[in-house]
Amino acid sequence: MSRLVVGPFNRVEGDLEVRLTFDGYTVSEAHVVSPMFRGFETILLDRAPEDALAIAPRICGICSVSQSVAAATALAKMAHVIPPMNGQFSTQLTLACENLSDHLTHFYLFFMPDFTNAVYENKPWHEELHKRFRIPDGTSRLKAMEARAKFLHVTGIIAGKWPHTLAIQPGGTTLELDQGARIRLMRAIEGYRNFLERDCLGLPLEAFSEINSIDALRDELNTKAPSSDLALLLKVFDDLDLWSAGPGADQFISFGAYPINGEKTLRQGVWDAGEIKPVDTGAIIEDISHAKYPSMPTSPAESHSDADPEKADAYSWCKAPRYKGRTAEVGAYARQLIDGAPLIKELHSRTGSSVAGRILARWVETARIVPLMEIWAHSLQRNENYLSEYAPIEQGEGIGLVEAARGALGHWMRVENGLISNYQIIAPTTWNFSPRDANGVAGPLETALVGAKKLEGEKSPVSVQHIVRSFDPCMVCTAH
Repeated sequence: MSRLVVGPFNRVEGDLEVRLTFDGYTVSEAHVVSPMFRGFETILLDRAPEDALAIAPRICGICSVSQSVAAATALAKMAHVIPPMNGQFSTQLTLACENLSDHLTHFYLFFMPDFTNAVYENKPWHEELHKRFRIPDGTSRLKAMEARAKFLHVTGIIAGKWPHTLAIQPGGTTLELDQGARIRLMRAIEGYRNFLERDCLGLPLEAFSEINSIDALRDELNTKAPSSDLALLLKVFDDLDLWSAGPGADQFISFGAYPINGEKTLRQGVWDAGEIKPVDTGAIIEDISHAKYPSMPTSPAESHSDADPEKADAYSWCKAPRYKGRTAEVGAYARQLIDGAPLIKELHSRTGSSVAGRILARWVETARIVPLMEIWAHSLQRNENYLSEYAPIEQGEGIGLVEAARGALGHWMRVENGLISNYQIIAPTTWNFSPRDANGVAGPLETALVGAKKLEGEKSPVSVQHIVRSFDPCMVCTAH
């Protein structure tokens, strides 16, 4: 038996440490450590409810819109306010822009550069991959960052700026778009579609969304887009067998995404052994047995985040969310599996979640959501409201459930006498990077790392890097 501590990881938002135990060259046990405490949930106490709209987005510079929407949703439920249709469309456009930009950033800046590692220099695909994804001047990276910058104009047009906009409110959005702004909005979305179809996926988005098997995807790419970045990715997946690397949990959760008129565009649900069940928020418990907090395991509506840095047997600032006592994986893979995306359903029937599946799910999601963004942009009506007024909130409880790029995000807020009396957040990385619970059950990443291999002399095994990055950690969100 041998042990290895990997971390801090580069190209990760926040700090991450992974403690690995090896049996020979195979990981037999993993402990995932979130070493940073920030205290946002405590900062929000005893403030006016609307202060959450300014403070909660500062949790993260990558997913600030997700935090804004979650806070606004919790406030809207307490205020009993429904945004007008323009406000709903503009909110979902802003959130979708952030999420899809995140998928792009993750792939080109965080995930793919690991395959330029010298350990792969004898692979037949390495030279071409290194040319496209090397840091800082890979040809595909440069094209992707240009496309991302232009696509983020969507958020600028609707919300004024990114990150940390204040345009998203419980009653909708604050900016009313004139005809010129709507034209610029549609052009920004069209430009992103063109990049995806020309350079990244190499296929029309609608055609890619309808592919129902990995074999069919290979055939389409070999025939129509052999030089696309996705075609190169599949060569890597096949060569390294990343279809089976980093197996995930047997339970997946999606809070549902992009609600319009009360209907989720992507289905809400819990995938449990092939059966999709409704989400019961009362079944979510925050276990703190190995997290540095003194309170007992309880529902997020009742829990607190008081720090206990010297707590015995605690090794992470990340809590351990559990659904009906079990771990759950969240993210694009969970969303697309629960919503019934054909390619992800077929892949799951073969291998379950994996490194390859998590990455592909992000591209499936991108191909499905961009056309919806075009519809939402065309649906904005001239001379109609974007924002509904509401009375000041003096008392109440609200839950804001959102799907961020990395998965299920929940804000639980309680207001008493006009001030926030409790605020708890479970972020996607909290689910996926959770420590062990009271029963000693490892979190999703800790479980996925078991079986990973290291090469002789490796100090930061590439197999571990691929698994960790497939979950796309955002550690500053994990430990509030």
